[in-house]
Amino acid sequence: MTKRDNNDPPGMAQGLEDQVQKKAERRRWAQTQKKHSVWFGFGMFGLIGWAVAVPTVLGTALGIWLDRHYPADPISWTISLLFVGIILGCINAWIWVNRERKLDPRPETTGKAKEK
Repeated sequence: MTKRDNNDPPGMAQGLEDQVQKKAERRRWAQTQKKHSVWFGFGMFGLIGWAVAVPTVLGTALGIWLDRHYPADPISWTISLLFVGIILGCINAWIWVNRERKLDPRPETTGKAKEK
């Protein structure tokens, strides 16, 4: 353990040790895992993109149909349902990403590192 400088706040050295230990644990974990190609990453981006795009396009198409058959004077169904589709798509992507994150076996990046 190194000596703490007088200018450093108390606990700073311990915080640095925790950060270094977490990074070392993540590096060890990453070295034991199967390597993914660049295409795997592009596929993940594509899935998230589709999770947002499909509800957005469906909302816009429904809005166009409603505007043709049931026009609304002060508002446009197309614009309203476009925003609803974007919001639903973002919620859908957020739920999907959180589900994948929970399935990820990586070591924790937050919280305290294991005590020795």
